[in-house]
Amino acid sequence: MNAVFCSPSRYTQGLHATQSLGGEMAGLGLAGPVLIVTSRSPRTLLEGTWRKTLGDAGLAFSVHDFSGECTHAEVARIAATAGAAGVSTILGAGGGKTLDAARAAAADLQLPFVSCPTVASTDAPCSAISIIYSEEGVFEVTRLHPVNPVLVLVDSHVIAQAPVRTLVAGMGDALSTLFEARACVAAKRPNTRGGSCTLGALALAELCYRTLLADGGEALRAAGEKRVTPALERIIETNTLLSGLGFESAGLAAAHGVHNALTAAPGTHAFLHGEKVAFGVIVQLMLEEAERALVDEVLGFCQSVGLPMSLAGIGCADLSARLLSEVAELATVPDGLIHNEPFPVTPRMVEDAIRAADAAGRAFAG
Repeated sequence: MNAVFCSPSRYTQGLHATQSLGGEMAGLGLAGPVLIVTSRSPRTLLEGTWRKTLGDAGLAFSVHDFSGECTHAEVARIAATAGAAGVSTILGAGGGKTLDAARAAAADLQLPFVSCPTVASTDAPCSAISIIYSEEGVFEVTRLHPVNPVLVLVDSHVIAQAPVRTLVAGMGDALSTLFEARACVAAKRPNTRGGSCTLGALALAELCYRTLLADGGEALRAAGEKRVTPALERIIETNTLLSGLGFESAGLAAAHGVHNALTAAPGTHAFLHGEKVAFGVIVQLMLEEAERALVDEVLGFCQSVGLPMSLAGIGCADLSARLLSEVAELATVPDGLIHNEPFPVTPRMVEDAIRAADAAGRAFAG
């Protein structure tokens, strides 16, 4: 198995970085017309800047209003809009689901994709992966695309205007990166691109975890005041770039496997991806029988930034035995991510680990 490391062609981050979008795209040889897939809030905030920066670069653009869910139907709708407009580039501006849908449509049309996250809520922006959900928000399938985005452009001013909860959710997603990478390496399992983990990917995963612990609290305070500080810049990079490169080039395991299964529980639908992943990390640590000091370190971090530590924290305080069993079965389907753990995992083990994670989180919170 070859070692494989994957990444976007260029990553640009900074205060008011959107102002350089047109120049960045032109410098990379991207042509217009451009279809921007976005929703109301990013459009309101950024359309004037898009008009100026893309206009200065000679790139015409039109806007597709994202439906709110990354479904097969929405991907087809974006592709149809792009095809009818004869666009040469698709750009996604918004959260993870917006980017995933735009990325999938670009892949279907074999067009270059530009990723402009307006929240730092997931590690999706840098990847060549789209998560497809049902209309009801239940996980359906992971789509792997041939290439990563040509450009990922992150405007830290825009990120600072977003709800603080989205930044915290991004920290929850990033929290899983090191633990899932370690599991895949120990099990000698392939990463998302079918290759083994490079030293670089593992180092990025380790840096991701250390930066969360060092800067998470200070970044949260800055985001609460809508200030862009060095700590906030580092956490934006951690949530977006370090975690993105780490998960795609090292691999995913139980934390995301549990997340995917938890989407079958209706109570979780009001919670963000990274919030559910954070609880999945605690479940993974229980599965792996991690040392108590490490569990306490993770729980302490979750508590310090407001990430869920129990079933109640993800809307499942009254999770029935039947639904818990269903979640455990879904987590352990034959091709599930949980099988990237370095030992066999059964539904009963998942049930026990979820109960243990819930108990540990409740006890830690006092």
